[in-house]
Amino acid sequence: MTADPDLLLQVDGLRKTYPGDGAPVVAVDDLSFSLRPGGALGIVGESGSGKTTTARMLVGLERPDQGQILVQGTPLVARARGRVARLARAKAVQIVFQDPYLSLDARRTIGATLDGVLRLHGSASPARTRELLAQVGLGDREAAALPRELSGGQRQRAAIARALAVEPAVLVLDEAVSALDVSVQAQVLNLLSDIRRDTGIGLVFVSHDLAVVRYVCDEALVMYRGRTVEHRPVADLLATPRHPYTRLLLASVPHPGWNPEAIGLQRRELAALQAPLLLPVDAGGGR
Repeated sequence: MTADPDLLLQVDGLRKTYPGDGAPVVAVDDLSFSLRPGGALGIVGESGSGKTTTARMLVGLERPDQGQILVQGTPLVARARGRVARLARAKAVQIVFQDPYLSLDARRTIGATLDGVLRLHGSASPARTRELLAQVGLGDREAAALPRELSGGQRQRAAIARALAVEPAVLVLDEAVSALDVSVQAQVLNLLSDIRRDTGIGLVFVSHDLAVVRYVCDEALVMYRGRTVEHRPVADLLATPRHPYTRLLLASVPHPGWNPEAIGLQRRELAALQAPLLLPVDAGGGR
């Protein structure tokens, strides 16, 4: 893969398998996409589609069997060795999980957690901590609180602030709003849109929810059994879905006039496809 200076993130030919009974299980197969500065890509699919494995490879929690990841033209090493390399790796890509407790220390206040990250990266100051808190809509009260003393939405905002503290090029959000109620979801999604606009950070939004992806992303990549079946601008993909699996996902989203029977129809259409037909219908939108 040739590095493109105009692209923030380049992913080419990623493949990941796991041991299975008799044969390896393919979690991700030949996945490629790219992201421009300030861009937002939604990776969509049900449980088992490979989207979370993809997120884990992007942040180095899993090592791909094949393929390459470039951030700002530099190959991303899955397991960086040495302090300098690990800090550079963290600065390239950060992740926000569905459960903010995975990245917040339950024994430390939010302010202390942010200060610790900033110290590690050599940019600690009370002013910078306050700036990060303000960026995600939190203040002195939340800074002095332990994670358990905050609401779910406040904890997720704090987790986003922690990820932003290292000023990453790319922020991966793995089902980051799925555990929140609808009103809090909207607040966090608006926050992410503002951050993207103000900083130029690239967002990779991993979700099963097309409604969420519609709200915050420019492009959507639909994964089914580890492969890309559609990759197009969000508006086009939602208006004219080309693959039965995309149509199934859309049929599963409640809306005015929603007909649950459409889910069964789309599942039957998907089941009727033979394996060779599960190749990408349109994966050219962001390569």
